[in-house]
Amino acid sequence: MINFKTLPQHSSSWLKGRYTLYKYKGFWNSQKFHEWAFVAHKTFKPNPSDVIISSCPKTGTTWLKALTFAIVTRNKFDESSNPLLTTVPHECIPLLEREFEQIEYNRINNNPDFLPFIATHLPYNSLPESVVSSNCKIVYIYRNTKDVLVSNYQFFRKACKVAEEEACFEDAFDEFCQGISWYGPYWDHILGYWKASLERPQEVLLMKYEDMKRDARSNVKRLAEFIGHPFTIEEEKEGVIEYIVKLCSFENLSSLRVNKSGVHSPVGSNGVENQLYFRKAEDGDWEKYFTDEMKEKIDELMDQKMEGTGLVLK
Repeated sequence: MINFKTLPQHSSSWLKGRYTLYKYKGFWNSQKFHEWAFVAHKTFKPNPSDVIISSCPKTGTTWLKALTFAIVTRNKFDESSNPLLTTVPHECIPLLEREFEQIEYNRINNNPDFLPFIATHLPYNSLPESVVSSNCKIVYIYRNTKDVLVSNYQFFRKACKVAEEEACFEDAFDEFCQGISWYGPYWDHILGYWKASLERPQEVLLMKYEDMKRDARSNVKRLAEFIGHPFTIEEEKEGVIEYIVKLCSFENLSSLRVNKSGVHSPVGSNGVENQLYFRKAEDGDWEKYFTDEMKEKIDELMDQKMEGTGLVLK
């Protein structure tokens, strides 16, 4: 097991020390999540037909899960019976490092409702070796760095029940720029999947949050084709893609009772209010938080980290 006493550790002042993060194999996480990931790394055996939905936290994970689930189950449910209307998307697609035992249990017992879709926040280099060797599909979503930083700040502040006036955004900013964040550094997380997408383009697909918002229809079609569930010509004519885009939209999901009052409580969790997964979904919300100096600093940092990739995260 992991000897946490020997690892670099950090307790965030802006979260009043509610969480301690440890750096293990190049990325930061809580002790519990590192332990879960360690066991999953040793024991998880995916099927070649599995699809891994991967992301760094607060980059569009909830939306991508909802879209994937809606695409795959579009012929199974009608407009009134879709589970997304009564269930937070995080319960439709389980998280590997926290729910791998549940995944294995469903497989062993041939649960007819279990779908071969598994989410993870793990960096590419920390995925179980069995995932890479299985040649299963991996879909990765990334987002503008500044909006990710603000979304992280608001999510973890609220999850830890720290008032905004007591949570110094400048401290959160400085930590992020040092690479200290859940599953961070953020740039290393992106670069790992970016390199994998170049080496294995048939197995690894990168999707940019802002591009998906700008042209949801084309990107939903692209996603469906990649995961092996393409739309037929008839479905396109009947507006099935538009229906899925609308069903999974922020406006629709955030208005549902389950996402306004429910709690997501997987095994080993104290529970997170579902509404925390639906804050704003706006591009450019960061402008309300950043000074000109902060903007310049993080833009220079990301230009340096992303140099030569062609990826734009400003």
